[in-house]
Amino acid sequence: MYMLRIEHPIPSYEKWKQAFDSDPVGREKMGVKRYQILRPVDNPNHVMIDLEFNTAQEAEALLNAMREVWKRVQGTIMTNPQATIVETMETKTY
Repeated sequence: MYMLRIEHPIPSYEKWKQAFDSDPVGREKMGVKRYQILRPVDNPNHVMIDLEFNTAQEAEALLNAMREVWKRVQGTIMTNPQATIVETMETKTY
């Protein structure tokens, strides 16, 4: 599995979540199998999103699509997005 981790500051979680839920790139069609949204307990104006894919190519394609979206919303619902694609090497559940 491959994971695209995106994180960035946000001025308002509610406004950001509304934009996220509008799904401007069609996450499922682009290969996202699952996602989770995380927020630091000491900073409600920062989000981290983990999006899971079967292939690195799918993750890269979604990242490229998101870069286009970010150009349109930079400074309004989020700022300075950072993204990394990682490969899951091991997972263990207790």
